[in-house]
Amino acid sequence: MRHAANKKMAKIISITNQKGGVGKTTTSINLAAGLAESGLKILIVDLDPQGNASTGLGIDVSVRTTTIFDLLLDPSHLKDAILDTNIKGLSVIPSTVDLSSAEFELVSNEKRSSLLLDALRQDSMIAYGFDYILIDCPPSLSLLTVNAMVASDSVLIPLQSEFFALEGLSQLMLTVREVRKTANTDLRIEGIVLTMFDQRNNLSLQVEQDARDNLGELVFQVKIPRNVRLSEAPSFSMPVLQYDSLSKGAMAYRALTQEFLKNNLATAPVKEV
Repeated sequence: MRHAANKKMAKIISITNQKGGVGKTTTSINLAAGLAESGLKILIVDLDPQGNASTGLGIDVSVRTTTIFDLLLDPSHLKDAILDTNIKGLSVIPSTVDLSSAEFELVSNEKRSSLLLDALRQDSMIAYGFDYILIDCPPSLSLLTVNAMVASDSVLIPLQSEFFALEGLSQLMLTVREVRKTANTDLRIEGIVLTMFDQRNNLSLQVEQDARDNLGELVFQVKIPRNVRLSEAPSFSMPVLQYDSLSKGAMAYRALTQEFLKNNLATAPVKEV
């Protein structure tokens, strides 16, 4: 049974694209940081066996003793799985390479597609007061990705501004449609974010035009540019908003955060005193 109707439950958003190298984890980390900077309480779920979101938020492998894999196997691990980051208001459920065996471990479970739903929608999650939970999905349309979609309210898709980008999107849309038919009737598309955008490149401009022609208002107005600081920030284990707050990449993700909040008709919560 889904608990999405409970107003105290965080909104859950899967950030996904089956193609690697499109800015999925970068978007997860920096949108989360932008939302936390706006006064919201955010949880990132690192559902990628590479664990890049965990690393990018400064979570050393040595402290990842309880991970999302443990939580999938037993939802009672929630308290131990949630780790604070160095960013106020931003927490993470980390991942390690152990998650790569999840497909084999979970395939025989009759609830294999709803294990993440059970973990993230449990009533004990309410006490943490998260406003949004962002799931950084693996770069594949796997059982893990399906779990994320079944657990989510919506899907946010980073779309690289390169040739064939839209062609790769069609299979993802079909997967969303299938999940909507079979397991999560309320799942919707949060939006599509153009990433690695180069205003000087005719190809980027053409991809943008094609995306807006085909997908209309689903495409965010804000575009994420190619930016050296965006590429450097993960090696320093921090979002670009902290690494170089005035960089073009940081400013773009702040603008994306504001457009996201406007689309969700959300504002930073009023704190009780």
